[in-house]
Amino acid sequence: MPPKIKGMTSNLTSQSISSRRFTLMVSGEDAIEAGLEQNVPPSGLPQERFLLGDQLPIAPVLLLGQSDLVVNPNEIIACLQPVHLHATRDHLILMAQSQIDLTTNESADLLQVVLPLIEEDFGSKVLFQGHRDWFIPAGPFASLATHSIDQAHGRNIDWWMPRDTSESGIAKLWRKLQNEIQMLWHIDPINEARAQQGLPGINSLWISGIGKLADIQPPESLRGASQIYGEHPLLAGLAKYLSVPQQGEIDFSKLVNCFAWIDRPGIAWEGLSTGLLSKQLDEIEIIDFPKGRTRHRIITVKDLNKKSWAFWKKSEPLSWQEMIST
Repeated sequence: MPPKIKGMTSNLTSQSISSRRFTLMVSGEDAIEAGLEQNVPPSGLPQERFLLGDQLPIAPVLLLGQSDLVVNPNEIIACLQPVHLHATRDHLILMAQSQIDLTTNESADLLQVVLPLIEEDFGSKVLFQGHRDWFIPAGPFASLATHSIDQAHGRNIDWWMPRDTSESGIAKLWRKLQNEIQMLWHIDPINEARAQQGLPGINSLWISGIGKLADIQPPESLRGASQIYGEHPLLAGLAKYLSVPQQGEIDFSKLVNCFAWIDRPGIAWEGLSTGLLSKQLDEIEIIDFPKGRTRHRIITVKDLNKKSWAFWKKSEPLSWQEMIST
């Protein structure tokens, strides 16, 4: 029999006192077809919505994880990110930040060039400058509908640009500021030096993640975790917000009541399976997002091997790929 699949609306993560569970979340893609039907992009990646709730307050969570600032839970914060927009024949494509090799010094120098423009239009000082992320109170841009680089990269940006919601003209105001920044960076020596090194120029600024900490709605599996594993920047902020320890790599001696979101879950599967076989764990909960919808499955030791009608043959363990595609 396949692993148990539980419905989206049931309380999937409540555990009995005796249940020793490890929760593994696997990244998914957005349900782009739904957005096409409504002629608007889907709001957030499914894992972003699962971790943070429908308001998607990504910026304040990232700020919390990257800084030692005391973040006002009711202050609406925006994340600004220097990016490269790649020009094709008829549109622009947003490159992922991991592809542009931006250094800390370059980031600091680029910010100084445009800082007066940013702080004048936002009406506030920049709160914190990270390597790739700059944070500022959203001010007049608080009502914009935006999309994270994780969601929009590799795609035609026309569909993913900020949009007005409750107040008209705000997206136009952002595009004006964005254009002014683009012109300043176009002639900046940093981009001349990057071009000589064969690196993509930093030619635009992306805004996203607008929200406040008070809007976070973390799932029970995260709120009740004793340890969080994974290197995604959102996890650092959520761990601090929830006062839960967090580290990048899984410690296979500490699996009970833990939550993980890691880049290559297949590599960890053998160690997690061993946790079931050794009775360190009673079950593994796998959370994934087929077609953008949240799916929860409970894996127990009896689910680890392939089922066969040839009962006399020794059963073989299911690979991670077989397990996740079930």
